Amino acid sequence: MTVRPIRRVLVANRGEIAVRVIRGCHEEGIEAVAVYSDADVDALHVRSADEAVHLGPPPSNQSYLVVEKILEAARSTGCDAIHPGYGFLSENAKFAQAVIDAGLIWIGPPPSAIDSMGSKTGARQRMHAAQVPIVPGTLEALSDLAEARRIAIDIGFPVMLKAAAGGGGKGMRRVDDVGSLDAALAAAQSEAKKSFSDDAVYVERLVEGARHVEIQVLADQHGNVVHLFERDCSVQRRHQKVVEEAPCPVLSPEVRAAMGAVACRAAAAVNYVGAGTCEFLLAANHTDFYFLEMNTRLQVEHPITEMITGIDLVRAQLRVAAGHPLDFKQEDLTIRGHAIECRIYAEDPYAGFRPSPGKLVGYKEPAGPFVRVDSGVDEGFEVPITYDPMLAKLVVWGRDRTEAISRATRALHDYRVVGIPTSIPFFLTLFKDPDFLAANYHTGFLTQEWLDANMGTARAPSDEAFIAAAIARFEADKGRKAPASDASDDSGSAWSRTFRWKATHRRPS
Repeated sequence: MTVRPIRRVLVANRGEIAVRVIRGCHEEGIEAVAVYSDADVDALHVRSADEAVHLGPPPSNQSYLVVEKILEAARSTGCDAIHPGYGFLSENAKFAQAVIDAGLIWIGPPPSAIDSMGSKTGARQRMHAAQVPIVPGTLEALSDLAEARRIAIDIGFPVMLKAAAGGGGKGMRRVDDVGSLDAALAAAQSEAKKSFSDDAVYVERLVEGARHVEIQVLADQHGNVVHLFERDCSVQRRHQKVVEEAPCPVLSPEVRAAMGAVACRAAAAVNYVGAGTCEFLLAANHTDFYFLEMNTRLQVEHPITEMITGIDLVRAQLRVAAGHPLDFKQEDLTIRGHAIECRIYAEDPYAGFRPSPGKLVGYKEPAGPFVRVDSGVDEGFEVPITYDPMLAKLVVWGRDRTEAISRATRALHDYRVVGIPTSIPFFLTLFKDPDFLAANYHTGFLTQEWLDANMGTARAPSDEAFIAAAIARFEADKGRKAPASDASDDSGSAWSRTFRWKATHRRPS
């Protein structure tokens, strides 16, 4: 296969993943072009790129999701390739094909592989045919309530209803008995239709007490497929991952090898190219595992895999897309130490994790040995309500899990965010939990009862603590003029939303 050099890449995304891809391009000696909406005029990814193209108003369907605008931006700036990051158009087979049809290099898997894995039922069918273990359930979307009842009774309650075109916890419902099935099916179909324009839903057995473990795969255009071990993503809130770690603390070498081999077989079954992730449920016995789905893109949590393997996944994507073979084999890969990732969100954990857009009056990221922050913001940025509220990802490495948790805790205490609430207090609370410290958790660990007990409004720092923190902040910065927008607010939020100086890290006892 002929190598096709990549000299300029358009990054069809925003925020921290756009910054991450831009950095990877620059390290490969490749120029990077950013795109942005009105809400992101002053964003870090725009300033990090060699050139930036305006797409339109803040709503995604008028900017980041408009295929023709993305393609025109690439054409007008002389790009050779497009990297989609994750989210937005990253798993859109039609967009991938449009990029290829435009004569550009698509930095991702073939459109056929995206299509094959895009439908959850289609993926289950393919994996079943490839003898990949799947959770017992339907291979086709449910036709009606009667079929749903028959199959659910056959495989046994509790069951999960899932959107065939789904992801991110949308269109998912747990059903514990036949009497609850009717309302749950209607709700799942309605949410699936709203989220994915497709109300197809399938049913599978609920594997209780299971962990969510995923295997990172990497494949080139020469038929080589390797796995880069696993990530444990079981700490979830409403089916959304919040903390990830690598490797999985309860996985034996034998199960790791078996799961990795299955992931490589799954990738080969759809002629996969590039970076992808096979997601599995690991049963409570820590031995049995079942294929869930394949994410045909780079994952949010890819940095922890990079930390334990030393492989730069973005640079690997760029090289594979250009036609280079992988320059390592499976036997060359080893696990070194332990890594943890915290997703830092603009959310108030003491108010049900409500999004908290607003201005980052002060922002300083932690540093120190083996601490990495993948961020899409900096001081002064106005966090918009329009997009996902993730600000950054704090990633740490340690020689073992205990050291990694200790390092993450120190780094969280060193984080400085002034102006809006963030999810930092949640992580500091979690990292003290005895069950988490003992790696005794599963996908249902963060129950509403746990959240109410640990992050309820009664546990929130008092107004006095907020004010004390604000005073400490401004005393520390004497002589620095406070921004006018921080002077007053009819809601009193000028003080209470100056959220995070050292005092507010302490959870009330």
